[in-house]
Amino acid sequence: MDEAIQAFDWNRMIFGDTPTEFLFEIAFRTIIIYLYCLALLRWLGSRAIGQLSTIEFLLVIALGSAVGDSMFYPEVPLLHALLVITMVVLANKGLDFLIAKSTRAESAIDGVPEEAIRDGVICKAFIGSTTFSESELFQQLRRQGVENLGEVAHAYVETDGSMSIFLAKIPKRGLPIVPPWEIDPPAEVSRAYLANCKDPVACKQCGTINETGSDSCSYCGNDVWVQTSR
Repeated sequence: MDEAIQAFDWNRMIFGDTPTEFLFEIAFRTIIIYLYCLALLRWLGSRAIGQLSTIEFLLVIALGSAVGDSMFYPEVPLLHALLVITMVVLANKGLDFLIAKSTRAESAIDGVPEEAIRDGVICKAFIGSTTFSESELFQQLRRQGVENLGEVAHAYVETDGSMSIFLAKIPKRGLPIVPPWEIDPPAEVSRAYLANCKDPVACKQCGTINETGSDSCSYCGNDVWVQTSR
């Protein structure tokens, strides 16, 4: 049977039963895990982080784990936990310093803003983006009172996962997003309607306005059209 734990065993609490050289291994393990988590968070993208920067989010996770383990598990010495916390904070400060000194490092660590919409049209590079799905993009716009894409001059996904939306000074007809498509999808128009098109229609994929009656979108190549709204 395991030996019973003696309360307030200062040697166990502070140093544990491991050799002093193990502290260097802990420091090495911490840096490896920290950098690996940083790479995974960058791969997941800003949506997984929310309103925190990548570094802030990782700091919260790392400190929470290090602090919690040392509080609850008697086999985790305080010295080991303090070393992990110290290494995490030093790594965090080091990355902050690197970001402040190098714009390239800032882009690699925190990412760069993404342009989502320009002049009422979803940017081609953003279509199919893993940052926001179509429904999530429209949800963000509706929260700002946008009813169709023609009301939007520019929209950007910031590095913290939030969206900055700039409304057009003169709204125009555009792809409708109200009501949500999950409740009432916009009616698609037929080929016959396109051939005799009197009112402009919008590409269902990107929102490009079609006033010529062409079969496919000149911007994204999609061939599904819906009626616009103002």
